[in-house]
Amino acid sequence: MNSTLAQREKVYRAYMDFFEKAERRRRWSVFDDIPWDKVEAVPHDETAALCAETFCGVEMYLPDYVAQGINCMRDTFGHGWFVANWGYEESKHALSLRMWLEKSGHRTWEQILEFERAVLSKRWEAPFTTPRQLSCYGAIQEQATFVIYRRQLECARERGDVVLAAVYEHISKDEAAHAGFYRDVLKLELEEDREGALADLAHTFANFQMPGVGLVPEYDARVGVMRSAGIDRNVFLTRVWLPTLKQLGVSRTDLLRARRPAVVPASSPSPEQPAA
Repeated sequence: MNSTLAQREKVYRAYMDFFEKAERRRRWSVFDDIPWDKVEAVPHDETAALCAETFCGVEMYLPDYVAQGINCMRDTFGHGWFVANWGYEESKHALSLRMWLEKSGHRTWEQILEFERAVLSKRWEAPFTTPRQLSCYGAIQEQATFVIYRRQLECARERGDVVLAAVYEHISKDEAAHAGFYRDVLKLELEEDREGALADLAHTFANFQMPGVGLVPEYDARVGVMRSAGIDRNVFLTRVWLPTLKQLGVSRTDLLRARRPAVVPASSPSPEQPAA
């Protein structure tokens, strides 16, 4: 896909709108905007710790995400600079989760480092290789991550963990904004080349899986914990996939025509754990 100059200008404008809103409304400090002074009152909950550790593990692949994403997107200013900004925001997600694990006493620093070594013994490889397909992937994955973090926010509030709730609240706002940018880019793609964009969207969903699959240690056991928190295939379809299509102005019939067999296979994946 070769973007026209007009298309690149539109993506640039979409990024500048995203960036301005981030600077004015959404910036937060890992050090100043989380109530760390209340961490001693955090109730011990191993399920919460396992979830936070898993999310942190997926975030640890940030160098891979940024390196591969920015190399793919570098020829379009709006795309490339979004990846750079995205990396900064995602780094805060990983840092705040690590800090909660240690400060709350759920993990020692040595345990965190051991987990880090296990995670970084593998590398994440981008599942798609074109800017448009990665935008399709980003729109789905970021919305899925938002839904997962919002569920964890609800759980933290129910337990009375105001510290972890604050972490998840800030992270989920970032994820929603990331998903919104990718949707804005896809709307532009649909305007310029609807047939090609629909084909890429159908292909991406048919081959979609969340980052961290097959990479994070003890993945299967962690997935079981995520499902117990109420995140399953039905949630993925009703709160991620269908709303994304609606906001893009795309119907399932459009995708069925763009790619056969059906775009939503029986084994369609669900986002048991988020990633960047």
